[in-house]
Amino acid sequence: MIHSKFNLILLGMICGLLSCSSAADERIFNSPDGLVVFELDDESDTLNFSVSFDGNLVVENSPMVMTIDDREITSDLKIVDIEKASFQENYDRHGSHLKADNHYNEVTLHLKNIADNQEVDFDLVLRLFDNAAAFQLIIPGDEGTEQVPDEMTSFTIPEGSTVWHHDLRMHYESVHKVENISQINPGDWMAPPVTYKLPGNGGFAAITEACLKNYSGMAFQMDNNRKFKIRLAHHQPTSYPYELRYSEEDVERLSKPARVSGTITTPWRVILVGKDLNSMVNNDVVHHLNPAPDKDLFPDGINTSWIKPGRAVWKYLDGGGDGSLETMKKFTDQAAELGFEHNILEGFWRNWSEEEIRDLVSYGNERGVGTWLWKHSNTIQNKEDRMAFFRHCSELGIAGVKLDFFDHEAKDVIDLYQNILRETAELKLLVNFHGANKPTGESRTWPNELTREAIRGMEARKIDDKATHNTTVPFTRFLAGHAEYTPMHFGERRENTTWAHQIASGAIMNTPLLTYAANPERMLENPAVEMIKSIPSVWDETIVLPPSEIGEMAVFARRSGNTWFLAVMSGTTAKSIEVPLSFLKGKEYTSLIVKDDPEDDGSVSVENGTLEGGQETLRIDLNDGGGFIAKFSE
Repeated sequence: MIHSKFNLILLGMICGLLSCSSAADERIFNSPDGLVVFELDDESDTLNFSVSFDGNLVVENSPMVMTIDDREITSDLKIVDIEKASFQENYDRHGSHLKADNHYNEVTLHLKNIADNQEVDFDLVLRLFDNAAAFQLIIPGDEGTEQVPDEMTSFTIPEGSTVWHHDLRMHYESVHKVENISQINPGDWMAPPVTYKLPGNGGFAAITEACLKNYSGMAFQMDNNRKFKIRLAHHQPTSYPYELRYSEEDVERLSKPARVSGTITTPWRVILVGKDLNSMVNNDVVHHLNPAPDKDLFPDGINTSWIKPGRAVWKYLDGGGDGSLETMKKFTDQAAELGFEHNILEGFWRNWSEEEIRDLVSYGNERGVGTWLWKHSNTIQNKEDRMAFFRHCSELGIAGVKLDFFDHEAKDVIDLYQNILRETAELKLLVNFHGANKPTGESRTWPNELTREAIRGMEARKIDDKATHNTTVPFTRFLAGHAEYTPMHFGERRENTTWAHQIASGAIMNTPLLTYAANPERMLENPAVEMIKSIPSVWDETIVLPPSEIGEMAVFARRSGNTWFLAVMSGTTAKSIEVPLSFLKGKEYTSLIVKDDPEDDGSVSVENGTLEGGQETLRIDLNDGGGFIAKFSE
C-alpha cells in the first residue's frame, strides 16, 4: 500500500507542480491540455491506476503488477519523492504527416517496496500527452547482475466498449474480430495494438507498447472483468510460423523467461486516445516515446542523404517470369518507367553469381532504382555471419535488405532486431523486416527501418473478407506504425474488392517503403497508370474524413506538397457517400479521378477535369468492396 504518512509531504511537493486542491489530487496527473488524466489509487495493497480522456474513463481502475525474480515489487509501497517536468520538441518523420509535435508532462515517482524487510527502490515514470498516457517502470540493477522481470499489469476496459482484436496464432498476421468487450472469452490472446471504441460518444482508444528493447515483447490475454492482462513472450503461445520454421529446441529456449543484466527499463505501456478516427490515425506517441536518431549515424535524421523512401516493384505474387538477371532488369526498367525507386529481389538471387548481382545494381543505379536482397533471419543469428552478409551487401552497392521469418517476441529476438538496425545503419543499408512483430517506434531511432510487415497483407493466400479487413487495419494495426501490406493486386488475390479499391489501398496503407504486389507490367497496362505513378510513399498531411468507420469505410485525404489525394476503400456494402472537401482551398484544381466501374469490378472509370476547391462535398458511388481515388493538383 502507498503509505498515507507521506501524504502531507507529497501534497506540498506536488501542489508546487500541479494545481492541487485536496489530498486526493496528489495522485492525479494531467496532460498539457488537461484532457488526459492518469490517476493512481492507493486504497488497496496493489498499485492501481486509471486513465480518462475528456471526462470519460478509458481505462478503469486497474492493477499495475511487476515482479523481479518472482517477487512482486508493486505492492506494499511508499513514495519517497516525486519529480515533474514538461517537454516539447518538433521533428520530421515519415508517416501520416511530416511534422511531429512531441509535447508532454512527465512525472517520476520514486518508490520503495518495503515488504518482508527487503527494500527495493524503483521508479514509475508517467508521460501524459494530449492524446495518450504512457508509463514505464525502471528497476536499478548492478551491471553484470541478471534479474528476471515479469509483468501482469491489466487494463480494465469500460463496459459497452467495442473491441477490434486478433490472436497470436499467425503471430502478427491474423484477421481482426470485432466484439463487445463482454463477448471476449477469458483466456483469449490479443496482439497489440488493440483498438476499441468507447460507449456513447467517448471516442476511441488503442493500447500497445513503445520503445521495446532489451526486453520481451508484450501481448494481452483476456482476464475476467473486462481486463486485458500483459503477458510477456515466454507466456505467449508459440506462433505457427515459428513452429514451422524453427526447431523444438528453439521453441523451448524462447519459452523461458528472459534475464536482463543491470537496470531493467520496461517498454512504455501506451494508451492512445482520440475523439475520432482522424485523431487516432495522426497519433505520433508511439514514435515520440523512442530516442531521437544518433547524429553520427543520421546527421539529418530522416533527411539523411542515404535514407530513401519510395515505391518498389516486387516479383513474387503476380508472375513476371523466372528469377533471372534478364527478368530483374526488365523489372528495373518497369520500375523506372513507373517512377518507382526500388526493386526487391526474393531468395532467387542466391542462385546468381556476384557478377550478375553487380550488373543489376549498376543497371538499377543508372535508372534511379535501388536493389534490395531478401534473407532468412535464421542465417544471420550469429554476429559474424550477419556482418559478413551486411558488409557484402554494402560492397555490392545494395540499397537495402529484406529480412524475414522472426515470428517471435522473446528478448533474444528483440535484441536481434536492435543489433541489425545498428549494424545496417553503420553500413548505410535500409531495412525491411518481414515475419516480424508490431513496430514500437523503432524507426524514430533507426530511420533506416523503412517498413516492417506484422500484418496480414496481400501475401496471405486467402482472407475471407478482404473488403472488411482492408477497412479495419488502417485503424488498428497501422496505429502502431508503418506496415508492409504490399497493396494493389488486380487478379484473384483482390477477392471481394474492386480495382479502384486496390488502387486506393496504395494511398491509404502507407509505409515509407511502399512495395506493390502487382506485377509492374500490369500496373503499366492499367487504365489508371497515371494515378498509380503519382501516389507517394510518404505524406505531408493526412485527414481522416467522415463517413469513415472501422471495418466499413476508410476515407483519407492526404497531401504531398501542394497536391491532395482523396482515397476511399469501402467494406462489403455498395453505397453512395458524401465526402466533405474542406481540406481543399478555395481555388480551381486539376483533377484526376479513378472510380468503380458499376458494371465490372475488374475495371475502372478514369476521368480528368477541374474542381472548385470551395465545393462543399463530393458524391461518390461505390460498388460492394468498392473504391475511389482522386488527385487534386493546383
